[in-house]
Amino acid sequence: MKYSTLILALTLILNVACAQDKPNIVLLFSDDAGYADFGFQGSKDMITPNLDKLAKSGIRFTEGYVSESTCGPSRAGMLTGKYQHRFGFEENNVPGYMSPNSALDKDDMGIPLDEKTIADYLKPLGYTSAIFGKWHMGGADRFHPMKRGFDEFYGFRGGARSYYAYLKEPAEHLNKLEKNFGNFQEHEGYLTDKLAEEAVDFIERNQDKPFFAFVSFNAVHTPMDAEEEDMKKFPQFEGKRKEVAAMTLAMDRACGKIMDKLKELGLDKNTIVVFANDNGGPTDKNASVNYPLAGTKSNHLEGGIRVPYLMSWPGQLKKNTTYNYPVSTLDFLPTFVSLAGGDVNDIEETDGVDLMPYIQGKNSERPHQTLYWKKDCRAAVRDGDWKLLRFPDRPAELYNIAKDISEENNLAAQHPEKVKELYKKIFDWESTLERPRWLLQRKFENIDIDRMDKYREVK
Repeated sequence: MKYSTLILALTLILNVACAQDKPNIVLLFSDDAGYADFGFQGSKDMITPNLDKLAKSGIRFTEGYVSESTCGPSRAGMLTGKYQHRFGFEENNVPGYMSPNSALDKDDMGIPLDEKTIADYLKPLGYTSAIFGKWHMGGADRFHPMKRGFDEFYGFRGGARSYYAYLKEPAEHLNKLEKNFGNFQEHEGYLTDKLAEEAVDFIERNQDKPFFAFVSFNAVHTPMDAEEEDMKKFPQFEGKRKEVAAMTLAMDRACGKIMDKLKELGLDKNTIVVFANDNGGPTDKNASVNYPLAGTKSNHLEGGIRVPYLMSWPGQLKKNTTYNYPVSTLDFLPTFVSLAGGDVNDIEETDGVDLMPYIQGKNSERPHQTLYWKKDCRAAVRDGDWKLLRFPDRPAELYNIAKDISEENNLAAQHPEKVKELYKKIFDWESTLERPRWLLQRKFENIDIDRMDKYREVK
């Protein structure tokens, strides 16, 4: 009996030790931030000391990409580790996405239920997962974060809301603040600060076991709600630029609170912290700056798809370094699963890669030779240093990104064979995708889309 008790005790100790060896994962994810609007990205005006410190403690990826230039599709790709086009999630609020007979019902728009999220993969590996802030992956109960692998939720199901408590119930129910499932109650204070408080509480309660905290800020997405005290720190700015600077400062402060808590609890050395943004800054909406990149949110120029991207893990990743090959937010899922002790080969149809061998110097090749983007008939492909932009109504544009980061010198006329080669790559990739659900809806509405199919067949 004593022998059996000893064996049981040793087994429990071993299990606890193994669990503690698994790194915690914190994903800090901003919304609509400008590429140049952080100190670590070169800004001299924005105040981001905590994220600047994070950059110095780890790796800054100079060519970090998202899978689409708008919030919903980008997040769907990131959470599933695959191009969201594979399951028809091609744009925000897709009409009739899950139900062709209810085109205006936003509740029916979400990641299909047979798709697995990062949290789904981490759960059997012993992780407790929580999301704080913006969901935007389906408003109906069946799409709720706690039915998609997450154990806790504090935020809102929609894509944007006020940073202050609503005095009366908002017209759009998806914007109501919710704690876990169905507990709707408005917060006190400023939402960005509140999200940090909730994340800190989650970390404190789960410090003895591996956790995944997805802090999905709605900052700096509109509405332009900024704290007066934060705006006072930017006397050189006016209007929206002052507001976005203050909102960025508040988000940086929130990130700092979370990172400080990790250090206070002694968890910082066993936690990988990642920071990225969901798409390029919409310079007209929130006065964000994407310099030196051309383009903005909603297009496939670099300013729409290249984002700030950091990764820090003390003792495991070199401090204050840069990584200069293209990477993608599609890589989060396989990287996190591998860190958690899972087998990347068991992931269903991932388009991402485990970044660790590349950033730890074990693999000197490019993580991605080719990356794709698509919305409607517009598409783009980056293959090596070449990038092609395809349009439905004008000739394609070709750029050498390594030599022309601002996409100012269109080389299509000088390199027709390269244009043809990259056109074919896009078509070959498109042939593997599911037809966008909005396109199916238009068919139901008797809108002729035959010319769309003919366009896709052109070689």
